[in-house]
Amino acid sequence: MRIVLHLGPEVAGAGRIQRILSDKREQLAGKGVLYPRSPGDRNHTRLFMAVTDPDHVDPLRANRGFADPARQAALRADVLGGLRREIDRHTPQVLILSAAQLASSVHRRSEMERIRALLAEFSEDISLLALVDDPARLMLAHFAWQLREGRAAPLDRDLGLLDAPDWWQACLDVMPRIDPASGRFEETEGAPFWLDLAQMQARWEEVFGTGRFRFHHHDPDALAQETATDEVRAAFGIETGMGRTVTAIETPLPPAADLARWRQFNALLMKYASLKGGFVPRRLLRQLHDELAVGGPAADARALASVSRRFGPANAALAEAHPGLGPDWPASPSPSDPWAEADPLFGFRASQYLLAFRYRIDKALKSEDAPQPDEPATDTPTGLSEAARAILPPGAVEKFRSLRNSAFAPHNRLGAVDEEQLAATFDPAPMRDLPEGHSGNVIVGCMKNEAPYVVEWVAYHRAIGVDNFLIYTNDCSDGTSEILSRLQQMGVLQHRNNDGWKGGSPQQYALNQALKEPVIRDADWIIHIDVDEFINIRCGNGTLADFFDRVPEATNVAMTWRLFGHNGIARLDDRFVIDQFDACAPKFCPKPHTAWGFKTMFRNIGAYGKISCHRPNKLNEARRDLVRWVNGSGRDMTREAVDNGWRNSKRSIGYDLIQLNHYALRSAESFLIKRQRGRALHVDRSIGLNYWIRMDWCDHRDVTIKRNLPRLRAEYDRLMRDDTLRALHRQGLDWHRAKAAELHGMAEFAELYRQALDIKLTETERVAYALALDMES
Repeated sequence: MRIVLHLGPEVAGAGRIQRILSDKREQLAGKGVLYPRSPGDRNHTRLFMAVTDPDHVDPLRANRGFADPARQAALRADVLGGLRREIDRHTPQVLILSAAQLASSVHRRSEMERIRALLAEFSEDISLLALVDDPARLMLAHFAWQLREGRAAPLDRDLGLLDAPDWWQACLDVMPRIDPASGRFEETEGAPFWLDLAQMQARWEEVFGTGRFRFHHHDPDALAQETATDEVRAAFGIETGMGRTVTAIETPLPPAADLARWRQFNALLMKYASLKGGFVPRRLLRQLHDELAVGGPAADARALASVSRRFGPANAALAEAHPGLGPDWPASPSPSDPWAEADPLFGFRASQYLLAFRYRIDKALKSEDAPQPDEPATDTPTGLSEAARAILPPGAVEKFRSLRNSAFAPHNRLGAVDEEQLAATFDPAPMRDLPEGHSGNVIVGCMKNEAPYVVEWVAYHRAIGVDNFLIYTNDCSDGTSEILSRLQQMGVLQHRNNDGWKGGSPQQYALNQALKEPVIRDADWIIHIDVDEFINIRCGNGTLADFFDRVPEATNVAMTWRLFGHNGIARLDDRFVIDQFDACAPKFCPKPHTAWGFKTMFRNIGAYGKISCHRPNKLNEARRDLVRWVNGSGRDMTREAVDNGWRNSKRSIGYDLIQLNHYALRSAESFLIKRQRGRALHVDRSIGLNYWIRMDWCDHRDVTIKRNLPRLRAEYDRLMRDDTLRALHRQGLDWHRAKAAELHGMAEFAELYRQALDIKLTETERVAYALALDMES
């Protein structure tokens, strides 16, 4: 049996390569090639953790409970046993192992010897493989990865080592002392010794034998264009058994301003955590970084051309010795101005953000729980969290297993953000003077028992550039109709009573009636959204005009939902919805189907004859050529949406310029009231917990809409100066509080409330549960 050990490094497409090997596992096994599961489903992290020296504790071992030498020894025995069983079962001709941390973490000869000793139990025919790119790009990608892990040292430290005669040793000389208790690891803070590829080969071959090491060129452009399978075939020497090609997307470099913010924040956070005697868990650090991000131009590897020059002669010799690198490798980036840390933009001060995050940081530092890994440890029976194992039925467990390693697994690594979106608080948007015969930007909507939320929603959308509203109500008992009628008397909107609706849906009946109204006939843009949906414009000064300036040819805009959960808020409170609830779903969430639903904002050009819940319908064929749909990033999606459809696909998703913040739950008490409407005797899992689980996304944070709070407050206060409106709002709030108290006293609702607040699922577990028990659209 021949063994191929892929060392990484992580920043040279290892994740994409491992995904392909995992996806093609069954096809490969049928051709005598084994990519085992026991060391880890994709990245063989258990193998990596098992072979490092006992005193070389890295972030993985620290987070997954294997820092103790005895536990590590038990892990090594378990890895060996698992490999034996898989090899005995498959009797492969080739065994492929891939542990992407090996190249960038292992520098001790003793560890290389430990790896060889473990593999030699199965075969002496061992070859080593590393996929590499130009050193400048590798250094920048690795630096970005380290910053996400908590690195505080500036890149200037590493660049200062370029003149050292022995780069490898110079990097080892500045390695930090490993201290898991304070979160200090070589992998996070160390300089990338492994960029000296010639010395990497020499050191590994001292242990494994001359000629055992192969380099292969990592081509990120090829990986992004569905030729990744061919790359894997060539790198691993696999002739057959890979099947069709698959899409493998390369993660882009983060914006330069984000890198500067993360490093400066990390440096201050490290000092603060050391004073407190601990360190911030990785998951919280990632969340804080996401909130610090401002977007903008990506970091540019050309500024690190000096790194490419430093290794140029040695790498040219490697290219001649390793056919897999290709005759044109390395294709070094053209030089530009030397590296300098970017401007973090907008007067960024790390101390201000540390103060803002202090409560969450202190809570994490005081926790007696061990740091939690971002992904469940692979040695658990199912990979599920303890909470999920308690409530997920067998069907959901199977969904989870198939989902977590698939192209549909949720994550937040999607899109770029216009740097303007995090400018200072938005300026007020003045009301427009419209030409005669134009009603401007018009929202048409339907409401039932939404009294506590009406004024905020109207004030918010007026503040971003909505000119008129046409609102229908039916069967309201909480004062919603009275609030809207008062707003009509104030000249703010038009309210229509829809109690006499006919047909299958009061909403569709209202929308059909709306087409007869002058305010709709004379509109420039028509928007149909609900009172729990807020248009979040993430560009310019945050107004509709700013968005329209960026998509001048658009006639239809798919405003994709970003689902916001209850954010730990149980009780109904008279505070702004957009301020209370900022915990949300990841941007990449193709399942369940509701996550990427959209509502449509469309020009009134007569292209469609009907307004439906999510989009206009009944396309006028004579106007087909006039229609141009765009997504939330302003990209064309006409072919996908012109005729039908109400949700985005992986091809058409985008949030960069505009999104629709969907607060389907609000507080847990608000959820109770929402679920009670007409269902007092029939609260069961299908209409209760299943809805909550599909909508209660609290894994990530998006605070971008909060820049509208001052302009919202100004318009809200202006409206609320009306004594009658203010009194009606208070009466509606009292009605909802009384209803919540009533529902708490009903056993079925009290149990639903308790169960909802007890549920703690990861995003992937949430998707799996929703898919398995999706009894309600």
